Amino acid sequence: MSTSADANDGDKPSKLAVRMHDQPLTVERNNFVNKALSSWAMNPCLGCLHGCRFCYVSDTSANKQAPLLKSFGVEDPIGEWGGYLLPRPFSKAKFLRSLSKAEVTPLADLDADGNRAIMVSSTTDPYQVISGSGKAQAFNDHMKFMIREALMLTREHSTLNVRILTRGPLARRDFDIMKSFGSRLMLGMSIPTLNSKILKLYEPGAPHPMRRLETLIAAHKERIPTYVAIAPVFPECDERDLRQTTEAVKEAAPMTVFFEPINIRLGVAQRIEAEARAQGLKVDISPFRATDTWAPYALEKLPMAEKVAAEVGLADRLHLWPDKALKGKSVVALQDDAGAYVQWLERWWNRRSEWPDASWEGRYE
Repeated sequence: MSTSADANDGDKPSKLAVRMHDQPLTVERNNFVNKALSSWAMNPCLGCLHGCRFCYVSDTSANKQAPLLKSFGVEDPIGEWGGYLLPRPFSKAKFLRSLSKAEVTPLADLDADGNRAIMVSSTTDPYQVISGSGKAQAFNDHMKFMIREALMLTREHSTLNVRILTRGPLARRDFDIMKSFGSRLMLGMSIPTLNSKILKLYEPGAPHPMRRLETLIAAHKERIPTYVAIAPVFPECDERDLRQTTEAVKEAAPMTVFFEPINIRLGVAQRIEAEARAQGLKVDISPFRATDTWAPYALEKLPMAEKVAAEVGLADRLHLWPDKALKGKSVVALQDDAGAYVQWLERWWNRRSEWPDASWEGRYE
């Protein structure tokens, strides 16, 4: 099925390849390293209409799902990223079996920083819109049913936590279910910058960042625990930009503010550069030519985030995500105090992010 696209606020391809996936939604172990996000994930779709040009998932699709995607008419999973979506069917029995398996997993088998949580979602967005009528509306109805049903079943048939990460203001429609989880659920938004021009380049199909922020502030007012991912931060985002974003997200009272510099392959960066030229913008892709050019960029942005968070009163909530490449021998050798530098990296890699406890309601008094 193809439908014209103009969902959310972003630019979309003129046609979208939207078909039903052949595998139902289940809860699966994830492979996060030093992220302190979750132990499992549920991903309701293959593909994402937000089409973020930096997204690593398009490479994953190309490497692992190319034959399946080709059967749905997607010849170039990377080049067509943002133009295809395969919603999963929903089987209550299969979902509950996967949920039960997760529920009985011994704590000793889980990374402590996962907070025994299911992430919704890690390779797509649970709150995106397929525009159009007819079949498009049927898919939207299915997505709405699937997310709500999965959340309610998780609430009723497990003691697992839930961490939602989205760029979609559509999350408001499920505030009623989110509130019913109490301290077991957190809602987060990715807000790397409030600069519309930069985001139009990097996140062409995603809703405007102010709409995301407004949604998160509304969630806080509804007593839903919140967090923010200022990630990935682009080379064009200087200290002033970062301060503006960090100050703005403070209103949502995030329990954690995750921060990560962008880290993409040179080929991806070159495609972004070409698109920037077409839009009359200038971007800096020099950090992505090699590790020895990317590392200085990352090691400028990470301390900058520490400085800004301290200035706006969020130092205790900041959680940096340094890439493992920053512990490479060539990078460590360039540090004035290599020992202190490695300890700094390890401190962030070993950090366990906040999760609401018995006192979390005090944030609303």
